[in-house]
Amino acid sequence: MGRKILLITTDQQRWDALGCNGGEVARTPVVDLLAADGIRYERPYVQNTICMPSRATILTGQHPRTHGLVASGIPLAEDALSIASLVGSVGYKTAIVGKAHFEPVLAGDLRFAENRLAAEDSTGPYRGFDHAELAVHGPAGMNHYAKWLNEHHPEAAAGFVKPLDPTLGGDTGVPELVYNPVPRELYHTDWVAERVTAWLDSLDDDCDWFCWMSFPDPHHPWDPPASERHRVNWRDLDLPEGYLAPDEATEVLGQKPGHWLAWYDGSGANLEGACMPSVVPSRLTEDNFREVNAIVHISNELVDEACCRVLDAIAARDWSDDTDVFYTADHGEFQGDYGLLYKGPYHVDALMRVPLIWRPAPSAGVDPAVVSEPVGLQDLAPTICSIAGVPAPEEMDGETLPTRPGSGRERALVDWESTLDTGYRMRTLVRDGWICTAYEANATDWGLPTAMLGQMLGIELPARIEFEGTEGELYNLAEDPLQMVNRWDDPAAASVRSDLVADLYDNLPPLSGPLTPPQGIA
Repeated sequence: MGRKILLITTDQQRWDALGCNGGEVARTPVVDLLAADGIRYERPYVQNTICMPSRATILTGQHPRTHGLVASGIPLAEDALSIASLVGSVGYKTAIVGKAHFEPVLAGDLRFAENRLAAEDSTGPYRGFDHAELAVHGPAGMNHYAKWLNEHHPEAAAGFVKPLDPTLGGDTGVPELVYNPVPRELYHTDWVAERVTAWLDSLDDDCDWFCWMSFPDPHHPWDPPASERHRVNWRDLDLPEGYLAPDEATEVLGQKPGHWLAWYDGSGANLEGACMPSVVPSRLTEDNFREVNAIVHISNELVDEACCRVLDAIAARDWSDDTDVFYTADHGEFQGDYGLLYKGPYHVDALMRVPLIWRPAPSAGVDPAVVSEPVGLQDLAPTICSIAGVPAPEEMDGETLPTRPGSGRERALVDWESTLDTGYRMRTLVRDGWICTAYEANATDWGLPTAMLGQMLGIELPARIEFEGTEGELYNLAEDPLQMVNRWDDPAAASVRSDLVADLYDNLPPLSGPLTPPQGIA
């Protein structure tokens, strides 16, 4: 027998969500123990700050510019690399349970397998996984969780936030936030853990397996079971360290590229990250941010407890000593930093830096460590290949994750290509304690028409922000860990900027081919 592999992902979770990374509110003892017994990465970066491209990077081990899913709404190519196919080729049983999102799940039809599987009462195979049971953020959509909940517990389905519903909820009037009467055991976090456990129970004792357990939380909408709201009282929370009051936000965001302040004050819109253009961050109150943060902390605790259930099931099968466990997220969340919520085309640590923990199988004899060099999500697939004894294909951009400090890792690369004809194009390098983002001129010949989206939503959308290709952001992480002071135009940092921009373009993977037109928003 070889080593078993459990890959745990969350959706839209910040690096500091966990106690082991300095989080002081949500109790995450299970994942914290994985970190204590394994390798905790201090500078893990996504290769894109939105769901679909980032998840495709985890699956393929490739940068978005290589696998081609450069923006949400683009289906990953059918013949794309898949870590499940690779480990399956040497006898591993494979499963993905929860949120996949390699295809536009909101397409509303059966063009894509992520919608067809549940409609056809199928659990795979799908993209190399023998078994697939899929979920998104509630009973909406065409996936296994939604079908199960709507068919067997329709009364519980009614308590979730409806997609793109602008109704204000909670105690403080927050968009997409409700106290959901759904029983905890019917909520998607516990459903994912239960379905993973059921799949593990179906396996023979001596088989090798790879399971991707993918939780939809703590991503918005914020609607976990109301029975759990006692865990964190929003009234007791401090505002996040990175929160800015309106006067401060106007000053700080005003010296960043124009789409920052435009989204904040409502003169522009974050259509690809905030989803609802009716949400204007400057109109949110301090208590709104406190309540959102409380719900996120609650969701993080529920995920941690669900992980415990699955790890206990692995222990009950006497597999723990031979099981590698990974824990990460597809991107972060502002959660009040700069007075903002959600995610989008904004390359700062709040969105780019995510948890990454690897607890190697104890039988492998790898010592616990903390690694501060930059690594990326594209490194997961080649690492999983190495565990399974499969050569990593040359087409992978990632490398096997280091297991101790001193690896010589120098940089992480993050990319953004807009789904819409807003045309934002951003390339980012993290190196030597700096974050450097170069903006390219707006794309003019690619992306869904913003006017079409406005018609779909029944509203008039703000004009796009124009970029000439000379704009950028430059932050010194040692002096400015919250990335408040943009030094792009600072003469004292000109040589650093020049060096980092050159290094960025020297190492950025080329586009693998013509961009595939988006076929939806998400």
